[in-house]
Amino acid sequence: MNKISRKQFLQRSAMGMGSVLLFQGWGLSACSETDGYVTANTSYGKIRGIRERGVNIFKGIPYAGRVSGDRRFNRPAPLEPWPGIRDALRLGNPAIQAPNQTYGIDEPEYAEDCLFLNVWTPANDRKKRPVMFYNHGGGFATGSGGSVAQDGANLARYFDVVVVETNHRLNIFGFLYLGEVAGKEYKTSGNNGMLDIVDGLKWVNQNITEFGGDPGNVMIFGESGGGSKTSCLYAMPGAAKYFNKASIESGPGIRMTPIESAIVTTNLLLKVLNIDPKDWRKLLELPADQIYAAQAVVRKAADELASARPPSYERSRGIGGSRIGEFSPVVDGIALPVNPFDPTAPEISRDKPLIVGWNEDEYTFMLMRGGDASLFNMDFDGLQERLKQRFGEDTQLIIDTYRKDRPEATPIQIFIEISSVTMMGLGSIEIVEKKTIQKGAPAYLYNFGYKSEVKIKGTDYPIGTPHAMDIAFKFNNVREDGFNNASGMAGSRPESYKASHNFAELWTTYARTGKPGAEGQPEWPPYDLDKRPTYRIDTECQVIYDRNKAERELWTSLGYIESPG
Repeated sequence: MNKISRKQFLQRSAMGMGSVLLFQGWGLSACSETDGYVTANTSYGKIRGIRERGVNIFKGIPYAGRVSGDRRFNRPAPLEPWPGIRDALRLGNPAIQAPNQTYGIDEPEYAEDCLFLNVWTPANDRKKRPVMFYNHGGGFATGSGGSVAQDGANLARYFDVVVVETNHRLNIFGFLYLGEVAGKEYKTSGNNGMLDIVDGLKWVNQNITEFGGDPGNVMIFGESGGGSKTSCLYAMPGAAKYFNKASIESGPGIRMTPIESAIVTTNLLLKVLNIDPKDWRKLLELPADQIYAAQAVVRKAADELASARPPSYERSRGIGGSRIGEFSPVVDGIALPVNPFDPTAPEISRDKPLIVGWNEDEYTFMLMRGGDASLFNMDFDGLQERLKQRFGEDTQLIIDTYRKDRPEATPIQIFIEISSVTMMGLGSIEIVEKKTIQKGAPAYLYNFGYKSEVKIKGTDYPIGTPHAMDIAFKFNNVREDGFNNASGMAGSRPESYKASHNFAELWTTYARTGKPGAEGQPEWPPYDLDKRPTYRIDTECQVIYDRNKAERELWTSLGYIESPG
């Protein structure tokens, strides 16, 4: 079951830091002030939304047609216009996925037909506001555009922007490559999930004027898997004319799945389902649940294929990568012609500004989800043993470099710092440097650094700035007035409200002008390969030049960051 009522939501929030809801952060309006229904025209018919506290909200708007039945693994059927007025008052169906991975209030069941979007706008007045088009997290496997932490109402309400979020196909339904067995019609099937997002952008281009947005000023952004989706869109010809700027947040997508790996994965799936390649159309007839369940078997078979390879850390390739058995965007030479940022930043987006960055304590998120409690008691010998599994003979040099820069740090602090920067930081640095060397539009690098006082369950260790905590902050959903106030990872200190406002203002200013900024905070300079400025986002922001220089140089020398020069 996927539906979450307000009562259930509050009960789950009260369960504490072990709750699965920590994946996206959470928040909930303290009260509701409804001004009444509002209507809008779209290309396919009239819709009815609701106005709450000065924001028009439309949920569950279909932006493309059916993707079930004979349209499974193919482009959507044409969207049929509807007569009369269609209600847009409830979130649309999320994509098929594992249970309890979406966090919208009153969200419907998962379904194959999931191509819906949500819009938050100050008014349907054709004012031409900047449009902020968000790609939800969850890797390429889970999530939805309805999570309460990323509710767009406060951005629209306080910063005069229009926010749009889509549901789109995920996992095997969004990224199974059939071009080798099914022919020309399916040559882009390994990118259906991404092409769904492009369809959402096309809908914005055609319709957003009616919602008070400017189709000529669209920012795409996303966190975690949404960051990697944004990375892909930055390199996709089909998306190029529909957006003007981008932000990749804690999800650097440098490389995606090579077509050769995708073919092997498809062959494994057909073998698991006992389908001869020439009979591939049987995939369109099987129950969706059976198709989804086959993924786990395919993954296990792929792991067995890879078992002969020695374990190693995949160097700075970002989310996505090239693992056989996974379902993620495919470098098919058509929809996604090249890797997003390998070997260079995509030429197609040379003139589009880019923000990229990560949270300072990304890895505490993993520890919150049930990590090894013994980590908090390890000594430096234990630290070496743990890191050696990933870094081999480079381990001692890495530890020595970090200890020199952080002489007071404990083993667990160094472990979290190394794990966080390798999780999201190195790929972010590689992207910003490749974008900068391109000498096109500016690139901006950031670290989110507000420290939450919330403790990791069973320890006295504070979570700091974990993965996913930035979502509620950048959406201005950590608020003193309580409207959609995030109460989980953000903690309860009043300083969090200011950090959230700063983050939201930086992002909305960037959406409006192409240059991030916030009143009362230092100017954010573009990245360059001399001073290498990083903008640290907190209650009081600061510019740090060549932050952690010795560590950056170490990772570059070891090949974990691909040097731009």
